Amino acid sequence: MDFISTRNAGRVVGGAQAVVKGLSDEGGLFVPALFPVFAKEEIAAMAELDYASRAALVIGKFLPELSELSSYTEKAYSRFDGDPAPVVKIDEGLFMLELWHGPTHAFKDVALTLLPYLLTGSKAVTGENSRTLILVATSGDTGKAALEGFRDVPGADVIVFYPSGGVSELQKLQMTTQKGDNVYVAAIEGNFDDAQTAVKKIFTDKEAEAKLAELGFKLSSANSMNFGRLVPQIAYYFSSYVDLAESGEIEYGDEVNFCVPSGNFGNILAGYYAKKMGLPVGRLICASNRNNVLTDFIGSGKYAARRKFYKTTSPSMDILVSSNLERLVFELSGRNDKLTAERMRSLLDAGTYSISAAELDEMKKTFWAAWASEKEVADTIADSFDEDGYIMDTHTAVAKCVADKYYLENEDDRPVVVVSTASPYKFASDVYRAIGGKPSPDPFKTIELMEEETALPVPDSIAELKTLKKRFSDVIAPEDAEAAVIGYAEKAKRK
Repeated sequence: MDFISTRNAGRVVGGAQAVVKGLSDEGGLFVPALFPVFAKEEIAAMAELDYASRAALVIGKFLPELSELSSYTEKAYSRFDGDPAPVVKIDEGLFMLELWHGPTHAFKDVALTLLPYLLTGSKAVTGENSRTLILVATSGDTGKAALEGFRDVPGADVIVFYPSGGVSELQKLQMTTQKGDNVYVAAIEGNFDDAQTAVKKIFTDKEAEAKLAELGFKLSSANSMNFGRLVPQIAYYFSSYVDLAESGEIEYGDEVNFCVPSGNFGNILAGYYAKKMGLPVGRLICASNRNNVLTDFIGSGKYAARRKFYKTTSPSMDILVSSNLERLVFELSGRNDKLTAERMRSLLDAGTYSISAAELDEMKKTFWAAWASEKEVADTIADSFDEDGYIMDTHTAVAKCVADKYYLENEDDRPVVVVSTASPYKFASDVYRAIGGKPSPDPFKTIELMEEETALPVPDSIAELKTLKKRFSDVIAPEDAEAAVIGYAEKAKRK
């Protein structure tokens, strides 16, 4: 399948090349030239397949050149504790899509356990022999998932930048204790947007590109800006729908709403792509925390990133510049690459852009948005545990709260699937406090107390963090990120 750039539709590359490059040369994001469409009968036929096979079927529509795709998905998803994307019924018409049963216990695992295989296969197709340097800006979960996914993968190295003071203690420990000879982690002074801007600048810096090429490296991305990271996420929307139909909760062809906690807009965009591919998706409910730039955009059509930044109990959503929104804006504009490029320049220069009234109306046919305060998040966690015996993390609670708001404000009898994005233990202090506990200064003691209270088993990989040695402690300014990347490449070449 051909892919084009959101900022230069004349730039056409194959799927494998899009995965290898990550970003287009002018900074645009790769999107499919055409979206494949599944008929109702094809969706129903997925019922006979396990999750790995369902994923291979969906991903294969975009990357048909990867002949070993089925093997890739089987190997990647064998690392999960059972079903990678189980659907749990909470109440009549309310379901949780749990995406945190992978190696790092966050939804990013669904894509990032598979991406190393997609990258390796794509490099073989394109004949790319350079060492791939994966450059990641993370608000918490992507970083660890990328580090774990690419750990000691031949021909690939991973550098992760996270916002200093902008991730949970457990997220930080997961990254700074990471094993592997091909990894590097550093904190960036500032917030996630500062880290992401620094990374984007490196990707479009020709001097940095040339220097890395001299050292035998080519940059690629593990953020959802890379379509290879995004495409595995489409699969779990199809899989959850099939599971609902097979359990008798819906009939094939019935529409289902999805409520997604959103920061960088990649997870909910995957749901939008699933809808374009024929999945009967009703509303995509975009849930934000106090950093509610997406809520305002979906409500007004104006994106205004230069606003007060808040550190919240859902730090993976503490984002003001949502990179994947560019892909939606591109579609809303009628795939107008020049207009999209202008809007992204305006965002960079002025911190804002607007879409037309017609585009706004079109967006609202599918998207609805609201946000949840810190108190609402805590109350949602407590109410869910008290009433349903279900314990959820802070990000999932944002989505559950917003889903409740949607149904209070809209006459809609379609069921809703809340996308649950992380284990509660990754944010144990805030979750335990929400259910009436008193967190200990020691995060591992808090985890023990929460396990006693909830009976939810602590994942081994989280429990073992207590014994792992911290490997990375660098804290750097955003403007020094490029030098850190070059420095890593120089040292790696000498090994």
